[in-house]
Amino acid sequence: MTARSPTAEGSRGETRAHVPVLLAEVLAALAPQANHRCIDATFGAGGYSTALLDAGARVLAIDRDPAAVAAGCSLVEASGGRLTLVQGRFGELERLAQGAGFAPADGVVLDIGVSSMQLDDPERGFSFQVDGPLDMRMSGRGAGPSAADIVNEAEEADVADILYQFGEERRSRAIARAIVARRRERPFARTLELAQLVERVLGRGKIGGRHPATRTFQALRIYVNDELGELAQGLAAAERVLKPGGRLAVVTFHSLEDAMVKRFLQARTGKREGASRHLPPGAPPERESSFRFVNPKPVSPAETEIAANPRARSARLRWAVRTAAPPWPY
Repeated sequence: MTARSPTAEGSRGETRAHVPVLLAEVLAALAPQANHRCIDATFGAGGYSTALLDAGARVLAIDRDPAAVAAGCSLVEASGGRLTLVQGRFGELERLAQGAGFAPADGVVLDIGVSSMQLDDPERGFSFQVDGPLDMRMSGRGAGPSAADIVNEAEEADVADILYQFGEERRSRAIARAIVARRRERPFARTLELAQLVERVLGRGKIGGRHPATRTFQALRIYVNDELGELAQGLAAAERVLKPGGRLAVVTFHSLEDAMVKRFLQARTGKREGASRHLPPGAPPERESSFRFVNPKPVSPAETEIAANPRARSARLRWAVRTAAPPWPY
């Protein structure tokens, strides 16, 4: 995936050249070789896929955005049959891998969030820095409710919950009250309308070095696209698809995503906090570890990468190797 990294919007993206975040580290984690079957479950502009192809691997690339799939056609043609690109969500990874003949797989990479191509296109409605329709649907228009639908139709308490749970916005109730008061006059239609309202509630100064609307836009995007639900399904699907010795690499940009990946891998490696090595009589046996850590600590970008691409500053890579144990129930 070449278009993923964090931005001032609290999303992923990278430089305009679409250089993948943590590319060298992801390749080191996956260790691709000739004829390996690798799955790039978040294709974007194809950066990770290109690197895997260059290493000699066969690649199944997945993206829910039809625009990304259309833009990747030239890479498919240039791959000599080694790249299969399909439209779909990474929560569908297992079904798509089986259908394309990529199960079992040698490697899976997930790069979680919005792509820089989506952020840079005002018509997609992801960015609060440029005006555009308040949309945020990664799968395109017509694919479920938009961000405008949520802020114009949801109950005030539900809006506040979304902002708090998915954006970790401490003043979610004040923002929700202001949204409901404003929509009584006229509905929200544009990104800057919402961004400016949040600025009026929180003030125009940056919060923690970020625009005051960062958390609100992050929350709506995650909710509209069910990103955390997709991540949970994608992690479980990768566990089922990877063969023994196969490798899972996940790049995240937000604490909510990173915490979910951390908990998943800690559980699957037997490293979860508070786990006891001795169970009381009659308790069910502990499950066999389905992954093992090589490095249990997350990998962050080097200062040189952050200097070249400030959007990479919050990226975290976690990775682990599949064991021969059966997958856990999901």
